[in-house]
Amino acid sequence: MAYMGDEKFWDSLFEKRGDKQLQPEAALVKHIDLFQKGSVLDLACGDGRNTLYLLENGFDVTGIDFSQSGLDRLRQFGTIYGERLTLQQTDLSEDNCLKTLGKFNNILICHYRVTKQNLRTLSDHLSENGILFITGFGEGHVCDERIKAEDLIHQSDIEVLLETFDMIHEERVKDDRGYFVTEVFGKM
Repeated sequence: MAYMGDEKFWDSLFEKRGDKQLQPEAALVKHIDLFQKGSVLDLACGDGRNTLYLLENGFDVTGIDFSQSGLDRLRQFGTIYGERLTLQQTDLSEDNCLKTLGKFNNILICHYRVTKQNLRTLSDHLSENGILFITGFGEGHVCDERIKAEDLIHQSDIEVLLETFDMIHEERVKDDRGYFVTEVFGKM
């Protein structure tokens, strides 16, 4: 069974969820006050549990994912937000996949490991004083058949980001789901 980068896995998962939406990521809820008011680019948004939370809290959100099933579900849940929600199907594993996007006040990456090349371009898509919020399984998480070492947020990813960002907040938490990291950066 695959996890990251497996479109069929995610399409199947989203199709089985029916009319239920998952709760937003706990780290996002806990630290929503670190976001700048305005717009958010939600990378690997899936079927939108975090996107919907951000919309409910007054943000305009652009959600990007490779799963058409996930985006279709999000579109269905998000119709009440009209023009405040923009969705785009994009394969985030491709280099330069973000080049056509504009600037946002915030970027959210939840449970997805962005390629180093794409990490280096994130500051191009943030406005002055913009926030980059990353949360997910980190080094130290026990890998299994679904979550592999290459899916984890690595210290080397953070080092790449520190070339163009200042660290604002860092948190490591272990719970019943595993070992999580939350890294929040401000644009230099």
